[in-house]
Amino acid sequence: MKIQHITYLSLGTNQGNKLQNLQNAVDLIDDRIGGIQKMSAVYKSPSWGFEGNEFFNICIKISTDQIPETLLSSLLSIEKELGRTRTHQEGYQNRNIDIDILLFEDEIIFSKTLVIPHPKMLERNFVMLPLAEIAPNTIHPTEKKELNVCLQNGNDRSVVLKIEETLVRPIQISEKYNYIAIEGNIGAGKTSLSKMMSDAFNAKLVLERFADNPFLPKFYEDKERYAFPLEMSFLADRYHQLSDDLAQFDLFKNFIISDYYIFKSLIFAQVTLPADEYLLYRKMFNLIYKEIPKPDLYVYLYQNTDRLLENIKKRGRTYEQNITPEYLEKIHEGYKGFINSQDDLNLLIIDVSEMDFVNTPADYNFIINTIKCHPPNKGIY
Repeated sequence: MKIQHITYLSLGTNQGNKLQNLQNAVDLIDDRIGGIQKMSAVYKSPSWGFEGNEFFNICIKISTDQIPETLLSSLLSIEKELGRTRTHQEGYQNRNIDIDILLFEDEIIFSKTLVIPHPKMLERNFVMLPLAEIAPNTIHPTEKKELNVCLQNGNDRSVVLKIEETLVRPIQISEKYNYIAIEGNIGAGKTSLSKMMSDAFNAKLVLERFADNPFLPKFYEDKERYAFPLEMSFLADRYHQLSDDLAQFDLFKNFIISDYYIFKSLIFAQVTLPADEYLLYRKMFNLIYKEIPKPDLYVYLYQNTDRLLENIKKRGRTYEQNITPEYLEKIHEGYKGFINSQDDLNLLIIDVSEMDFVNTPADYNFIINTIKCHPPNKGIY
């Protein structure tokens, strides 16, 4: 699990569409650096230290796995993307966006490129007012006083006013969902994505225990003989695992993410079992299915058959190497039938056939942003 750090940032702008500048910066910070937990109101203030246009300012609290030096680099990159051009001209200047690190946990840092706490924050009402709004009781690491006390003791007499216009704080995945199921065909990448999301968002991870199933290698050698014991053993194990893990929510985790949903048992059984065995299996499944909580979000990763075969070959599990395209297509048709029959399931289908989200951050970020923005109805991306 990646270690998360709490940091406070100050954002300011005095050029162009100032509200939009701040919103753009907030959205990029949320996408690339970490979840925004709190965001102040917008304050307007005169330019500080030079003659210039009026500023709009906010402060935000974020949780990030980036260390301070990496965080600084990421923020400079966002400033540049949003059109800020830094010059060697001395003194303060007009700018369309300015992002400063104010606090990083309770650390005290003095380096050539970075000083934390920000050395001038206590001298600036346009920083301290929005910061004290979202973190009044946070202790300043060097002053050893609460921020609201630091604000009261400050010497800045400039007029800083809260405006009526507001920004939109990006909603975090953990605020929207308690349980997310990631599904897909064999080799679609559901386990990889589940692990990556668990690591990034401090989620409790529930992984299918297929490697421990003694019938699985035997099934790929003799499907007719071992299909029924395989499917029954999977059903029992999935039921016990999901029942236990979903009932025991970890208070130290933000939400639960699994790389399967129990309905896959029925999908695979429909493909692997003869009609009479499937009817018996279906009776057992129906008894179990109504006892398992449904996920708040069901994500189906679609990969075309050629990509699935490539992925299966790459991961090199011996017993999977004889899987045929026809078998994968039957599995996909089973998922398709399930998806089309579920009117009350919050469903999100993402086509990842042309993506490499494990090795390409842009692809992974696209998936995460798609999940964040997903409305409570069906969608395909």
